[in-house]
Amino acid sequence: MRLPDAGFPSVAPTRGMDGMAPLPRPGAGGFNALMRSVDSEVRRFIAQGAVPDLPGGLTPEAASLRLRMATAATEAPGASAAAGAGVPEGERAAFLNRIAPWAEGAARALGVAPELVAAHAALESGWGRHPLRSADGSDTHNLFGLKASGAWKGGTTDALTTEYTEGEARKTTERFRAYTDPGEAFQDYARLLRDNPRYRGAINAGQDARAFAQGLAAGGYATDPAYASKLEQVARQIQGAGR
Repeated sequence: MRLPDAGFPSVAPTRGMDGMAPLPRPGAGGFNALMRSVDSEVRRFIAQGAVPDLPGGLTPEAASLRLRMATAATEAPGASAAAGAGVPEGERAAFLNRIAPWAEGAARALGVAPELVAAHAALESGWGRHPLRSADGSDTHNLFGLKASGAWKGGTTDALTTEYTEGEARKTTERFRAYTDPGEAFQDYARLLRDNPRYRGAINAGQDARAFAQGLAAGGYATDPAYASKLEQVARQIQGAGR
């Protein structure tokens, strides 16, 4: 289940997940020039598959940077943006404070930490920046991207979203639930997860962000194959900020 596209910018992840040592650093005077040269070299390598005018291919510095960039390029699309890249820390904190009472109530019903519920709302709504709106522009308060399928009898709205079929993203118009206020949305979210046996793996996960995220993904909450890793990343970020 997905919210309409959040419109996140394409941000190249900057995390050092490859475990590589930092690039060798020359004298301060030549560092900027070296990095400009390396950046240009790597971009040509990626675009052309090689650097024909450079004897022997890439320099050691460029080869190291190219490997880092290639690793970043294969990461889950949107993972960096989902974790809040481009969203100021103060804005993220304000969003979490605003939803805290409802997140705590839903968390108690689900047997999980409030941070995990808050992370799910942050992921689906772009930290509150991209609320799902009705045709008249009013807020549906649907922070979790819940679709209006099955026995749902409440308000609805149709919106464009992204779904994945065999790993391929495609745009489609789906019908989503609409609520009168955020409290109703969080209550419905908790009820859906608690009462649907598909999500039993996420219930009573406590502080375990990975178990919660994987339980939702295993239950088919979203079609994005990278959904669990994205949710876990956001949850761990929130948990780390609270320490």
